[in-house]
Amino acid sequence: MEASETDRRIIMQKEQILQRLREDGCRITKQRQALLDIILEGDCSCCKEIYYRALARNIKIGPATVYRMIAKLEEIGAISRCNMYRIEL
Repeated sequence: MEASETDRRIIMQKEQILQRLREDGCRITKQRQALLDIILEGDCSCCKEIYYRALARNIKIGPATVYRMIAKLEEIGAISRCNMYRIEL
């Protein structure tokens, strides 16, 4: 069964992000890979949601690890955090 175009794009994004993390001196642990998979699936609005999704997959990980991973991904330019609240008057 052939991977869809979206699947191929996600795999390429993951590899690019992992390479950037390596270049920045990060070890690529199973926990980091799992968090990256969750983030690449999309639809996560906050670190807490990522943490709860990791728990649902039975990944032994603490919330501080999630926050550090998000901060590192922002630092290397892989993700950007947008304001979740916006007043439109």
